[in-house]
Amino acid sequence: MRRLALPPHLVEQSRAFASGEAIPAEPRNAATVLLLREGSVPGEGPEVYLMRRQQSMAFAGGMWVFPGGGVDPTDDDPAVAWAGPSPSEWAEILGTDESLARSLVCAAVRETFEESGVLLAGPDADSVVADTTGDDWEADRVALEARDLSFHDFLLRRGLVLRSDLLGAWSAWLTPDFEPRRYRTWFFVALLPEGQVTRDISSEASAVEWRTARSAFDEALAGRVIMLPPTFQSCLDVSLHATPAEVLADASTRRLEMFMPRVTEEADGEFGLTQHPDWDSLVTRSGLS
Repeated sequence: MRRLALPPHLVEQSRAFASGEAIPAEPRNAATVLLLREGSVPGEGPEVYLMRRQQSMAFAGGMWVFPGGGVDPTDDDPAVAWAGPSPSEWAEILGTDESLARSLVCAAVRETFEESGVLLAGPDADSVVADTTGDDWEADRVALEARDLSFHDFLLRRGLVLRSDLLGAWSAWLTPDFEPRRYRTWFFVALLPEGQVTRDISSEASAVEWRTARSAFDEALAGRVIMLPPTFQSCLDVSLHATPAEVLADASTRRLEMFMPRVTEEADGEFGLTQHPDWDSLVTRSGLS
């Protein structure tokens, strides 16, 4: 299995945790969403929506990420109006209990709206909001972001239901134990709803862009942009599908298991992080050497 090279300071941090000198931080549960749309150039595959985090951010500063964030206590509200697979069905898919599954799906939809203006919700189980660009929508988005408005009350006020069927499960990653800020992050995929547009509105982002998943991966591989391993691998994985529909079809078959990269020592004495079990097969399918 291929490994990512690890800087010396992270090797030392890892040794401190392995020896018991340091205690790993308690991970926080989080959800992130790969928003997808058809590529503008035929044959180049789906595009993904990416955000570059502010350089000043304590976690992943300056890195390109997908919309998402930590679970809020109010996300686990059984009263949230819901259409699509139930929390118990999502629990089986995500490998969690029902309460956490509900929280993760709500967080995925809420954070995507907060960070991109895209809302995976509609008046009923067969429709989706077509436009979220007005001043009244922006006021609600800001209130959600500030936690002055709960996601349940937001949906209730607008007569909407969360469309959990618009999400697909993709992967689950746990930040290594030597990191001071750790997250259990579940990755979802979703098609950009017809009529909706992304907006550069997140206070955490210094730039946003749509680009093909493959070009995003190639840029990171060449070192021209910086991504965490889950983002990097997700871009490669999505790039192996010709259309967003293929990505969602793949997601419908997945059952997630949490993966945490671990520090390993090579025969030559170099240290690295283990890659995800799917990595080698993705590389082979992509034609990379």
